Amino acid sequence: MSIVLRVILIISSVLSFILCVKKIKQAKLAVENSIVWLTGSIILILMSIFSDFVTWISSKLGFISPANFVFMSIIAFLLIEVYINNLKLSELNEKIKNLDHYIALKEYKEKNKDGEKKSV
Repeated sequence: MSIVLRVILIISSVLSFILCVKKIKQAKLAVENSIVWLTGSIILILMSIFSDFVTWISSKLGFISPANFVFMSIIAFLLIEVYINNLKLSELNEKIKNLDHYIALKEYKEKNKDGEKKSV
């Protein structure tokens, strides 16, 4: 792996790690949501430090260049993150739908109560 790629990986990983920690301290990012990003940052730092190991793995897996293996790893990480976010989004949509139904029933009951009082 080239020195330029290693430096870019280290800088971007450290910056993303610092950004995650900063957002956690500001209470803008939940700890359970940041674990994936912190883990990914640490893995990228390790990949840039131990580039010989990455070269060995990439050659065993049939990659032409270790950089291709690193990029594939980043893409896989992002796909996993998108999948996790889609699961959470589906769960939140279901909760919103249930809350909407609950509110509609409450309003319907209140409307019928008011209608009964006026007719008496």
